[in-house]
Order: sequence, then C-alpha cells, then structure tokens
Amino acid sequence: MSNRYMPHTEEDLKAMLDKIGVASIDDLYVDVPGEVIYKEEYDIPSAMSEIELRKHFEELAGKNRTLTVFGGGGVYDHYSPSVIGHLLARSEFYTAYTPYQPEISQGTLQYIFEYQSMISELTGLEATNASMYDGATAAAEVMFMMVASAKKRNRVLISDTIAGNVIKVVKTYASFHGVDVTVIPEKDGVTDLAAIDKELETGDVAGVIVPTPNKYGIIEDFTGLADKVHAAKGYLGVYADPSTLAVLKTPVEWGADVACGDGQSLGMPMAFGGPYLGFISCNKSMIRKMPGRVVGATKDADGKRAFVLTLQAREQHIRREKATSNICSNQSLMALYATIYLSLLGKEGLKEVNVMSCDGAHYLYNRLIATGKFTPAFNKPFLKEFVVKTDLDMEKINKRLLDNGIMGGILLGDGMVEFAVTEKRTKEEIDNLVNLMTEEQ
Repeated sequence: MSNRYMPHTEEDLKAMLDKIGVASIDDLYVDVPGEVIYKEEYDIPSAMSEIELRKHFEELAGKNRTLTVFGGGGVYDHYSPSVIGHLLARSEFYTAYTPYQPEISQGTLQYIFEYQSMISELTGLEATNASMYDGATAAAEVMFMMVASAKKRNRVLISDTIAGNVIKVVKTYASFHGVDVTVIPEKDGVTDLAAIDKELETGDVAGVIVPTPNKYGIIEDFTGLADKVHAAKGYLGVYADPSTLAVLKTPVEWGADVACGDGQSLGMPMAFGGPYLGFISCNKSMIRKMPGRVVGATKDADGKRAFVLTLQAREQHIRREKATSNICSNQSLMALYATIYLSLLGKEGLKEVNVMSCDGAHYLYNRLIATGKFTPAFNKPFLKEFVVKTDLDMEKINKRLLDNGIMGGILLGDGMVEFAVTEKRTKEEIDNLVNLMTEEQ
C-alpha cells in the first residue's frame, strides 16, 4: 500500500485512475501553481510511547492559564456541572452524527426533541430548530426567514445595540443574497425606536431584529414595537441570551415572531471561542422557512412513543433552490449539552443562576461607583453585565489584573469598560478586582 491509513490497494487506485482517464494522482493537481505546493519534508514529531505522549500533552496543557473572568461581550463564565461531561461522552451520543435513520437514532432524536421543547419554553414561541452553528449565523438565518416570509420585501432592520460580530455576519450573509440590511442607530445605549418608526414608513421592511439584553448588558424596553412592525406587515425578531429568559420578558411577551441567539450561556465552557450553539425559535406561521432540523414526537407500529425528523427542508430532501440548508452538522452535540444543563438546573435553578449573577453584578457596579474613579455610562437597568466610564489607564490596569490571574473588563473606547459577573464570582473575588483596579501605582 502507498499509505497504510488508506484502505485502497495499488490495484484499487489504478482502477479508479483508469476509469477517469488519468495516469497518476499527481495529474489531478496539474492546475495548482507549483509555487504554492509544499516540497519540503513535513515537520512531524517522531512516535512516542503512551507515557511520553501523556507527559507531552500535560506539558502543553500546563501552558494554559485559568483566569477569574470578569469579561462578557456575549461569552459568559457560567458554571458547568461536572456530570454534563460524563453524560455527553456516552458512546450513543458522542459518536452520533446525523439522525436521518430514525430506526437507529431514537436516542439522538429524543434529546433533540427535548432540547427544542426546553428552548421553546424559554422563548415562549411555538417551534425551535436544532441546531445552528452559533448565535451570529442564527441571526443571519432569521434575516432570511423574514425575507422569505414577507411578500416582495428584502430589507431587514437590525439594532446597533446587538453585538458587532453578529451584525458583521448578518451583513456578510446579506451581501451574497441581495438582502438590504439597515443598522438602526443606538441612543443613550439603547435602540433608537424613533428611527425604526421612520424606516417602517417606507413600506419595504421585511423584519426588525432587536436584542435582549443588548451588547452593553442593558435590558431594553420594546413595549409597542411589535404592534408597529406588524402594522407595517413586517416580522419582529429578538436576539436573546437564553439563560436570561428565565427571569426577563420572553420574546413572545414582546410580541416577537421569531427569536435567535447563542446557547453558550447555558453552562458551556468559554473554550477560547467555541464550539457554541445557535438557536432559532419561531411561531408556526414561519416554521416552514426555518432552517435546521425539527424533530417531532409520534408513535411506532407498536404504538410506542417514537421520534422522527419532520418538515425537512434541507437540500437533500427537497429541490435545492427551495432548500434552507445551513451550518448545523455536529451541532446537535452542543444541543445535547444545553439539554443536560437545563435538565439539571430546572426552572428554579436557572432563575437562581440569574439572581446570583445579578446580585454580583450590581455589587461590583456599586463598588466601582463608590470609588469615585468610575461613573455610570448609561444609567439603564441591567442583569449581569454593565458599562462604566473612567479616566484610569485601563490597558495598564488590565495588564496588572492579568498578572494576578484575572481577566478584566472589555475596553469599548472613550473610557468605557464593560464588566460581566456570573454566579461563579464570589464577593472576595469582586473585592480583589476593585482593590487591584483602584490601588495607587
């Protein structure tokens, strides 16, 4: 064999090359410029014994630093119960890829069904998909849902108080599909609702996307917005932190037709940026425009409860030009993570997470203001994340915090700093943060 990791013999390779009329595998790459082909030997380390390999990886792991995190910006250091990792790694879950054969995928289909049910309960909306790559791509898919559901409209409004990375992804998706995205400006840290009113008057708006909480941690008031959007024959979408929906108004209570967001706050480790989990929930009227998988409960031939994929709208099921395919492969593993997390905490547990986070955030906020070196940036209600202003050299201070094993606040410019506090942060950790930030140089 030319490669011991490939199951093909020399005869197999020759037969395939003869079939397509090519003399050698190298001939398949004749169109690749020679200057971009790597011609040196690969720098692959020599083989190691098991004990050597374990030691090697322990040394690599030792280079990581575990920090006390006070940053947020859409990724939060919530506690992950240890049992999740053990359940997640069960072979029937860990090796599962895609649930297209219900006869052998009942376990996968059931946890997706339970996940959908739990997210729908958090959002208040009638249907939820499984599952999206992350919150940003989920928001882009919601944009497409709005355009597909509205009649001959291709303009979507999105609030500038949604995280900047989300807006960038939405714009990128829109640019290749002929969708016109209008960013609604912020005013005093919240969405300028008067600007939305003005845009709705044009009569060409398919939908509006607003956040809860927003990128500053502020809990915005969208009273009456849904009525105005619906009167203009558009759809209202809410970009939400699902963890906070245990205590805040749900998207359906704001009158939203669709909701999306990132499930990282449901106990998922920060993990240097992923993998995370995007979700979409919607009313029944939009369900056929929703991408991803939808699992339904039914009965098998023996009358026992069973689960199947339903309303399948990916390109392998229907005509490609009508499909709603998206990035979702393997993301059901993260949906399982969220399902186990929500099952362990329950309704009261998730509320307690938010109460503890809220108490800690307001304690830190009050401590910072009391120093006289920080002032409120917006004076708006917040839950676990907030922004303050200061004249201190925050870059220098954040370096000092890092030297002391702390990830400080996110610098937003113009002296504004954003902090987030979760249930993991103790009073002692908060006091230590404030003392390190305000001590004299």
